[in-house]
Amino acid sequence: MMSQLALISVLWLCLGANVQAQNIDAQGNHVFQTSEISYDAFFLEAMVQRQKGNNDAAFDLLRHCIKLNPKASEAYYYLAQYYLAMKNDSVAQECYLKAAELEPDNATYLETVAQTYIGRQEFEKAITVVDQLYNQDKSREDLLEMLFELYQQTDNTEKAIETLNRIEAAEGKSERLSYTKSELYTKLGNKQAAIAEMEALARQYPNDLNYRGMLADMLLRNDEELQALKLYKEILAEEPDNTRAQISLRSYYRVQGETEKVDSMTEQVLLNKNTTTEQRIYLMRQMVSDSERDGGDSTKVLEMFHKMLAQPQQNADIATLCAAYMDLKKMPRDSVQDMLQMVLRIAPDNAAARLQLVSYAWDRKDQDEVISLCQDARQYNPEEMAFYYYQGMAYYQKDNREKALEAFQNGIGVINEESNPAIVSDFYAVMGDLLHQKGMTREAYEAYDSCLQWKDDNVMCLNNYAYFLSENGEQLEKAESMSYKTVKAEPKNATYLDTYAWILFMQKRYAEAKIYIEQALQNDSDGNAVITEHAGDIYVQNNDPERAVELWQQALKKDPKNKILIRKIKQKKYLKK
Repeated sequence: MMSQLALISVLWLCLGANVQAQNIDAQGNHVFQTSEISYDAFFLEAMVQRQKGNNDAAFDLLRHCIKLNPKASEAYYYLAQYYLAMKNDSVAQECYLKAAELEPDNATYLETVAQTYIGRQEFEKAITVVDQLYNQDKSREDLLEMLFELYQQTDNTEKAIETLNRIEAAEGKSERLSYTKSELYTKLGNKQAAIAEMEALARQYPNDLNYRGMLADMLLRNDEELQALKLYKEILAEEPDNTRAQISLRSYYRVQGETEKVDSMTEQVLLNKNTTTEQRIYLMRQMVSDSERDGGDSTKVLEMFHKMLAQPQQNADIATLCAAYMDLKKMPRDSVQDMLQMVLRIAPDNAAARLQLVSYAWDRKDQDEVISLCQDARQYNPEEMAFYYYQGMAYYQKDNREKALEAFQNGIGVINEESNPAIVSDFYAVMGDLLHQKGMTREAYEAYDSCLQWKDDNVMCLNNYAYFLSENGEQLEKAESMSYKTVKAEPKNATYLDTYAWILFMQKRYAEAKIYIEQALQNDSDGNAVITEHAGDIYVQNNDPERAVELWQQALKKDPKNKILIRKIKQKKYLKK
């Protein structure tokens, strides 16, 4: 709050501005009057402080204003806002109510009171205030809309209908109003009134078949089935492609269990040029659901998909749904791929379809197809990072390291805050490996650091980073810490065990290194030459040259051109490369 000294200074400033409002008492002394002029000065200063953002000062000044003039509605109004900010809702409401009581014709005050009541879910009180507001200004149709919503909240259906009638008197009859009233009459069980509302709308717009369709729907809902069916058939006789009537008639047959008629109407709707994509998708999902419930025979479903897809397509939604259904039914991948290719012909920027095709090509190890699909994707979906990743990995597997590095570097350019941390992390991890292979050690380490910033448990990166540091004899404590995380994550991974053992070896902790290299050998089913050579190095440093030579000889069989190994075997000692 504003300090007492600061408030006194403001008070004196305001009183000084009002020096002419003083009187002389019987003894001849000057007496300051708390007149309306002094109130105005304080209120003006409060608004100045409010404008400056000095809310503590404005709050204290407004409270003083109320002391000067307890009938100042505007002071209560602004003071309420400060109480709201202070989470003192009850006092704020009292202030708003006081402002409205002092100035009952002020629409702003009344609306604020109404909103306060609504916020507190005191809907009955809100109704009284909104009704008062509307009686003051009958041009405000928005208040009638608010009244309607409030009556809905209080479940006062009769009053809600009455309010809709008032809106209709102001706006004229409309689909929204008539349909809503009809719904409310149905809720009340007044079937005659519900139907009459839609009949009146249909009479007012006799050339609009949609309104006749709405009337038919309402007849059906209110158990007038014969009249509804007659009307649906009249509409379709006049306009055979009226989607609304077709859908409604299909729904009726569906409820009645008339399967053949349902199937007939379904096909008519799905092949109707006026049917929206959303309606087609809804019906196809319903058809799929029915098919699965009845045993899962995909023949009819696929036949319908093919009939629809034989027509011109405005978008790829139906083809996409068909591909998803084929995938669900575990149809041959060739068939699913053909459908996904159709999706791309219709919508070449469909990233999901292209990614699925990429995953299929990846699974069958068709790196050329992966590269081609990803290259096209970079034209249509340049912001989709996954395509750069798959393209880079495909080049990497083809041993085209320059192209792989280029793809990864391009992909990093589209990274943002919403990017998948796992994919970004892998980007940097593979980049680090590629840069290290090119002899760019510093850049490789920077890539590894970036990788771990995005995902600090990327074990592939932790292992490689740690191993390369140990090979160079650098930052061995950091290398050990990273390598230990990989061993904890995958305690039977021979490669990770070997890396950790080797780092311990580089730290001359030979006994500990032996424990982990033995575990690496136990879990190395392929007899990896590097792991076996490392084991020999560790054994010789643990004073077991016979076992070391035995291991080196095993490694030499896997790597016969390794001259260092040959020298180790001859000299029976560890030699640095």
